[in-house]
Amino acid sequence: MRIWHVSDVMTSDVVTVGPAAPYREVVALLAAYRINAVPVVDADRRVLGVVSESDLLRKVEYAGSDRPQWFEIRGRAARRKAGALTAGELMTAPAEVVLATTGIRTAARRMDEAHVKQLPVEDLLGRLIGIVSRSDLLKEHLRHDDDILVDVHAAVHEATLTERDGSVSATVERGQVTLTGRVERWSTAILAERLVRLVAGVVFVDSRIAFDVDDHDLADPAPAYFVA
Repeated sequence: MRIWHVSDVMTSDVVTVGPAAPYREVVALLAAYRINAVPVVDADRRVLGVVSESDLLRKVEYAGSDRPQWFEIRGRAARRKAGALTAGELMTAPAEVVLATTGIRTAARRMDEAHVKQLPVEDLLGRLIGIVSRSDLLKEHLRHDDDILVDVHAAVHEATLTERDGSVSATVERGQVTLTGRVERWSTAILAERLVRLVAGVVFVDSRIAFDVDDHDLADPAPAYFVA
């Protein structure tokens, strides 16, 4: 069964800046390319940090404000960015990054946990090779039903490899999968459903697979969740 990775959906042509790039240049780049963040890289294209719209907006937010007093701990970093003049001073570092081989579901969780809208993508040597955004991760749901069905069949085949008898059929309509048929064990039916859920583009799985033996207390197919 093929699992989609960041490399399947990322943008390879990445707009970047060096740490010495002026504030106005960074603003102009975001406006020109209609992006909301830009990686800051060194001469070897290693990611030093990321400058986002929220970093740039500190200068607008705190325009005219006095410098924080020593006891004003909260907001001190934000106020410091308000006085920044270069990308190196503005950037959020270290940057949250992913490898091209990272599963798209793992990337989605990383974005959510880090509260970011995009992640720079690095190769195994730590060099920037792309960037993946929230909209990129949604590309899996643009897949045609016929393409999804091919992967669904592969997932079902993988789940039923240990079955001597049994047959499972699948249909896909607008990303919604219906599984029917009969297998020997409950654990096989559950595993098939869980693997199909991992197929790129699947929105919902309606499993109507019947089984002959309830091995609920003897088997736990939970390891199927390890797939990113």
